[in-house]
Amino acid sequence: MFALALRSVRQRPGRFAATLFSAFLGALIIMTFNSMHDTAAGAGVDDRSAETLTVAASVVGGYGSLLVFFAVASTLTVAVRQRADEIELLRTTGATPAQIKRMVVGEAFAVALLGAALAVIPAMFGGRALLDLFQDSGQVAGSVEHSFGPIALSTGFDITLLASVCAAFLAVRRAGRRTVRKQGRARTFFSYAALGAGALSLASTSAFDGDAEMLMAPAAYGAILLSVCCALLSTRILPVALTVLEGPVTALAGAGGYLTVRNMRQRAAQLSNVLMPLILFTGMAVATLYMQGVENDAVRASGLVKAADAKTLETLNYAVVGIIVAFCCIMLINTLYATTSYRVREFGQQRLAGATPRQVLAMVAAESTVLTVTGVALGSLTGFAGIVAFTSVRTDGLLPGQGLGIWLAVTGIAAAVTIGTSVGTAWRQLRAPAVEAVALAA
Repeated sequence: MFALALRSVRQRPGRFAATLFSAFLGALIIMTFNSMHDTAAGAGVDDRSAETLTVAASVVGGYGSLLVFFAVASTLTVAVRQRADEIELLRTTGATPAQIKRMVVGEAFAVALLGAALAVIPAMFGGRALLDLFQDSGQVAGSVEHSFGPIALSTGFDITLLASVCAAFLAVRRAGRRTVRKQGRARTFFSYAALGAGALSLASTSAFDGDAEMLMAPAAYGAILLSVCCALLSTRILPVALTVLEGPVTALAGAGGYLTVRNMRQRAAQLSNVLMPLILFTGMAVATLYMQGVENDAVRASGLVKAADAKTLETLNYAVVGIIVAFCCIMLINTLYATTSYRVREFGQQRLAGATPRQVLAMVAAESTVLTVTGVALGSLTGFAGIVAFTSVRTDGLLPGQGLGIWLAVTGIAAAVTIGTSVGTAWRQLRAPAVEAVALAA
């Protein structure tokens, strides 16, 4: 089956482009930051520089590993779901479930291995640029030389391959169930575990002093864990959100809005894959940027100069936000593109039934708007939970003084990516005649 998987990848490379891109960027980020471990272990590196490099590699490497898994899992889940007919055909011709799993996992392994190999050379230049950033800010001595060694290579390949194989196994296992449950027990368990751990992390913020260096950590982790909880429960949350938004959508879009809501109810499981990166992106970005802004204002108000550890933490926060923006945008674009392009037959049938291309685009835009509103709302709630926990201890108030600028910027990026990708992909699909679209997808 592994040989069959390799032939499948060679014959249809376009199908695996999204997974390859996710694996490539994931390996690139992991290798780039973990090369700081190799650099810190070099000869002649002073203790303060070594500590800065080690903290950067550990913190961002952990975030990167989590995001690699989510990115690859989202693209593989969509790809496996779209191959339901092919998988069923293999079953009817004698393939066992174990053989199908080995084929899909083998495909994911081959694609991830290629993505990690392609990321090696760019990661070398990325690690050099990251070290220059630390040196320019005075956090690392200028005499430190960049090293790209076994730690960067081993973690890059190991994490990327492990995440891809695990994500593929879970995706094909879920697709192979003949009776799909609304919510798996494991997913429910992990969602409530994330909720409990997030609440405890937020509550522990009050145990720190207002000027403690680690004050931001429990609030940030609490917000992230709450975002993960909402992302895991997205298949249950979306139907509730549709009930709330049905009235406004119908009032604005009329009969088309009514049909949009009904269509989204039937496709709630597929659309939850879009909500996951939306919630994670909004919650993490809002929490991190606002808390860093509150910290910067508090330091300026005190008249003190930032210590080296504070500068390192600020650099890491902005690096983490950059990684989140990049990965979540990739997850959104990959998932939305794959999901929307797969609906070419549906769009063709709607047009044959009398719908105009403009009406189909309006329906896609309405669906994307509902997803954006739901994802941004949930992500904002989880993010602001962490902000309130941090601000109440760091300052005398509960709310940050940065205004709505950061939130509007994060919301604008989420809306632009979600709506732009969906409508743009649908517009490309509508360029083909309706009869050809139905025939090609049949």
